[in-house]
Amino acid sequence: MKSDRLLSILLLLQARGRVPAHELAARLEVSVRTIYRDVEALSASGVPVYAERGRYGGIELLAGFRTDVTGLTADESRALFVLAAQGAHAALGLDSALASALRKVMAALPAPHRPAAEVTARRVLVDATRWKGGPPPDADLDALQDAVFTDRRLRLRYRHSGERAIRTYTVDPYGLVAKAGVWYLVADRRGLPRLFRADRVRSATVLDDPVRRRSGVELADVWEVLRRRVEERPAGVDVTVRVRRDRLDLFRRLMTPYLSELPDDEGEERWVTAQLVFGEVAEARQLLMFSDRLEVLTPPEVRAEVAAAAASVTDLYQRAGQGVEESPSSEGVL
Repeated sequence: MKSDRLLSILLLLQARGRVPAHELAARLEVSVRTIYRDVEALSASGVPVYAERGRYGGIELLAGFRTDVTGLTADESRALFVLAAQGAHAALGLDSALASALRKVMAALPAPHRPAAEVTARRVLVDATRWKGGPPPDADLDALQDAVFTDRRLRLRYRHSGERAIRTYTVDPYGLVAKAGVWYLVADRRGLPRLFRADRVRSATVLDDPVRRRSGVELADVWEVLRRRVEERPAGVDVTVRVRRDRLDLFRRLMTPYLSELPDDEGEERWVTAQLVFGEVAEARQLLMFSDRLEVLTPPEVRAEVAAAAASVTDLYQRAGQGVEESPSSEGVL
């Protein structure tokens, strides 16, 4: 353990320059006293490392000192070759860069570790997308990346879910997050954290103004706040439906975000029961897309909502067939 810690200190100093002892202690989960003892051990072994005390002090390597040792253990070598979320690299234009980086890492690995790393790359694959979630949504990440990496503000033209209108926002980006195959822009708008799905961005313009992030706040901090906000929303409306088997495949593909229990696709029954969860009763109106191939069983208020929506649609077309002009009140039925 101590040898791994000494190597970790060496690599951290080589990458970061001067690092305060308390920060090293926190990163390596040891006491500050242990860090100073490790620094003495490194120095005794010939590594030109020294500590400066005081408010702006820290631990630092002698200028110009570099080591070519990778310090990778066998498990660490294998971990690097488990390619997680390959779509993320492609979306960022980094597929070729990733392949090149892994070739370089392979060349730098200690010879005994290379066979295990090669086998891992062929035998283990991590796919972050959900089953039957359909193809990942298209998202143009070029302008978003540009703003994130150049620390510039962004002007977005954005369409929210369920809305036709496109809204315009000026935001201060913290970074990009890929979750379950979907890219999100994490940003502040007027000093408050906001989450924007990249595939709903209709256009993005990088402004000349520098980004205005909250002091001391990092991407991971904002993402944690937004993630909890989404996951800790009040429980939705549980809905039980029955769907015709000949529409089951389409139903599963379109209703995946709302399915709490996947319907059984085996059997001979004409109708299959499924469980969904909607954020509110009105969201169930979208079930009308399945026409008479789907029936809401429970709860009663959702049956009534869907029935009312169906009656409104019927009324709209009946009046249109009689040459009655559509009234403003009939807009926005669905």
